[in-house]
Amino acid sequence: MSAPTPPTAPAVPARELLPPRPDTPVGARTPRRRALRTHLGTLAGTAVLAVLLWRLGTGAFLDGLRRIDGAAVLAALGIGLVTTVFSAWRWALVARGLRIRLPFVAAVADYYRALFLNAALPGGVLGDVHRAVRHGRSAGDLGRGVRAVVLERVAGQLALIGVAVAVLLTMPSPVLAEARRVAPPAALALAGVLAVALALRMNRTPARRTPARRTPARRTPARRTPARRAPALRAPALRAALGEARAGLLSRRNLPGVALSSGIVLAGHLTMFVLAARVAGSAASLAALTPLAVLALLAMGLPLNVGGWGPREGVTAWAFGAAGLGAGTGLGTAVVYGVLSLVASLPGAVVLVARRRTARYPRSSSDTVTFTAVSSAKHSAKESARPASSSFPFSADPSEGRPMTPEAV
Repeated sequence: MSAPTPPTAPAVPARELLPPRPDTPVGARTPRRRALRTHLGTLAGTAVLAVLLWRLGTGAFLDGLRRIDGAAVLAALGIGLVTTVFSAWRWALVARGLRIRLPFVAAVADYYRALFLNAALPGGVLGDVHRAVRHGRSAGDLGRGVRAVVLERVAGQLALIGVAVAVLLTMPSPVLAEARRVAPPAALALAGVLAVALALRMNRTPARRTPARRTPARRTPARRTPARRAPALRAPALRAALGEARAGLLSRRNLPGVALSSGIVLAGHLTMFVLAARVAGSAASLAALTPLAVLALLAMGLPLNVGGWGPREGVTAWAFGAAGLGAGTGLGTAVVYGVLSLVASLPGAVVLVARRRTARYPRSSSDTVTFTAVSSAKHSAKESARPASSSFPFSADPSEGRPMTPEAV
């Protein structure tokens, strides 16, 4: 009898023994780095606040909080109502340009909820992500829902940048000399970019017609490497994105409303800053506060904050100190502005709680398996099978709005 064969270790696939491929994404190989990038903004905002507390103490924070009274709270709620309504109108206009449905009342409620989540959660953008996903799912097109929110936010940032350039180049501020020094080369660079874009657009038609006359390649698309497929896939995606931007922001139907709403929203933010400065005890003129407010709003656009706190306080303290108004007063103004902005978003908490209580979700699969098996095949293409609009933007109950059939009964 032959000796028994000793057990062998399971074979390890050769793929696992090889080092990672160079084209493997770094985020896939190092999840810790991805987590660090995710929380980098929160860490940076916390660091800025810690430095401010270390240099200026807690007196400016507490003094700003003690100065807030009932009149300031009511004024903040009124300003917040105006800015939220016009922001929701801008969002509805952009969504209409992208051909997705967004009722105005639902847009106002969702915008209030997004503002509250932005102010209450780290990062300052989670509320916008939430409203983008919920609207996209409710409208049946998640991609367009997300792009509508992105374009709406881009419209607001473009309005802020345009006003900031005009204000910082013409009005006295701590950055007036630097802005005037940087403006000419920046304008030349922008003109060069526009010239290149115009040249590419003018030469696009002959380039697109040339491949049409060539014979098709013998090699199948499956054999093409990702590096060769990337340019062919990026060009149509870029053209589609530019087309949606034109339809949502620059069309004749939407451009006047988007521009008007963006101007009113920006004016509301500037008014809120002036109100915060007055509450914090600053007696500076409106002409002196406007450039400082613009700098603070630009700092708020940085994704390095904790619920909106961090860069705004640092930039405002520096700007007030450089303007001779006192860094402590600037920090107090930023603190009051943050608190009043949170107060202005409190109706969003009411919307969040109310919709959480009244929202209806699909039942368990055991309760609906018989009904959906009968009705989904027959009525999937009919309008009556879609969720009812009365429950927008939440999903309707599976049995709502669908015709009853003898099999279902």
